[in-house]
Parts: sequence; structure tokens; C-alpha cells
Amino acid sequence: MKLHVPGGHIAYDLTGPEDGPLVVCVHGMGDNRSTYRLLAPELAAAGYRVATMDTRGYGESSTGWPTHSHEAVAGDLLALINALGRPATVIGHSIGCAAAVSAAATDPDSISALVLIGTFAGGNKPKAWMRAASWLVTRTPALWTTFYKTLFPAAKPADFPEAAAALKSNLAEPGRMSALRAQTAAILAGLDLRYSEVRCPTLLITGTKDPDMADPAAEATRAAEQLSATDATIAMIEESGHYPHLDQPQRTRQAILKALPAMALTAETPAP
Repeated sequence: MKLHVPGGHIAYDLTGPEDGPLVVCVHGMGDNRSTYRLLAPELAAAGYRVATMDTRGYGESSTGWPTHSHEAVAGDLLALINALGRPATVIGHSIGCAAAVSAAATDPDSISALVLIGTFAGGNKPKAWMRAASWLVTRTPALWTTFYKTLFPAAKPADFPEAAAALKSNLAEPGRMSALRAQTAAILAGLDLRYSEVRCPTLLITGTKDPDMADPAAEATRAAEQLSATDATIAMIEESGHYPHLDQPQRTRQAILKALPAMALTAETPAP
């Protein structure tokens, strides 16, 4: 399916019962909507109407965008939610969390709850060697997928070889790497993470072995502390890296399905 927005179109899949509560999933940098291939069917089977979207420049979405900022992605996300019927629970991964948070801060009526997988607290400036490494791995699809494999330090899904090859092939299409390079540059420059403006219940999911973080538990705690205006909870997924929804899908599914009803109740409770 395609949603036409100013500047191009956003590709997405939709599964689950038409009358189910809406969940919209936003992937991270250098990825596409297939990252939710194990989680989306489980949520749909539990009764949710699940949309997985390719953010601008990735997957089957169009290329040639003037910007790939997380604020722009947040605008696309809100457009999709409004097209499908708001409000929605939004599940974000990695830099997709920044877009999810921005959308929730911008239009709180459209987002009833957030699930942030592998999110960052922000505020840490990358070291010089990290800047050089980031520049290197975004030069070619082959180098990026080589780096991508390191984000699964404990386990990989059974279909990982095929999925990694498909990701590499997609990124090799004209214009795809532009999105990756733009998002890498934004991360190195420092993202404006609007945690303090979020008002909806939020679940933070972090892998205990996430190689993108020096201390995954501390990173999740710092992010939760910034969500002081909302009800924020943390679920640490044991033996998981940067992709809990892929390397520990059952544990991740359980954490989300356990939290969603409680978050829905919290969202519906009037503020005192």
C-alpha cells in the first residue's frame, strides 16, 4: 500500500482485524518495514490492527526527499495514523523512536501510547573514532550490512541470512543510501529528543547486550527519567542486542502485549 504525502509516497503494510486498536510500527536507520516481520503477525493475532511503514527513502517508499529528519518522518507517521484512523499506539525502533516521540509531542491526540525499542537518552557526543566508523559503514550497502550483523551479538532470527541479503539489495537501489547517510549525519550532530513533551504512556524495551550502548540499562533509565510527564516503564530483554523484536521475538512480544492493555487504561484515565 502507498500513502501519498508532499514530496513522495510512503509504503506500508496493514494486517489484523479492521476493528482492532491501531498499532503503527516505525523502523530504524538503514532498515525497512521487514524488521517487524516477526512482531506484526503476533500483534495482529492478538487482535491489533498493525501497520508497518517504510520511512522516506527506505524499502518501497519513494526516494529523492529534501530531508530525512526524524521530524519529517514524524509528519509522515502522523499522516498515516490520520489516514488509518487515530489514535494509534506507535512502536519505534532506534532512530524511529525519535520520530515516534516527536509525533507524540506534536500531536498528542493522535498517539495513545508509545513503545520505544532500542531508544537513546541523548546528550552523549560521539567520539572521533565513532564518527569515522559511522562515515565508513555508510559508504556502501555491503559495509552497512556487515555492520548490521554486529547488532545481533547474542542471537539471530532463523531467516537472518536471507533478510540481510534482501536488505543489502534494497539499499543498493538508486537513492536508498541517501536516507542512511542523512540519518547518520543527524545522529552525529545530535538529535532533539522531545521526551519531556510526551504525555502518553510509554514502554521502553532495551536489549541487555545492545552493542550500540555502553550501558543499556543506564541508557534506558536516563531516557525514562526524561519522560517525567508520562507513565514510563522499562523492559530489559535478556540475551538481546539492538533488535529485541528479531533476536528475542517471544520475550519482546510478551513485554508489549503485557503493557498495551495497561497503557490503554492509563491513556483513558482523566488527569486529576
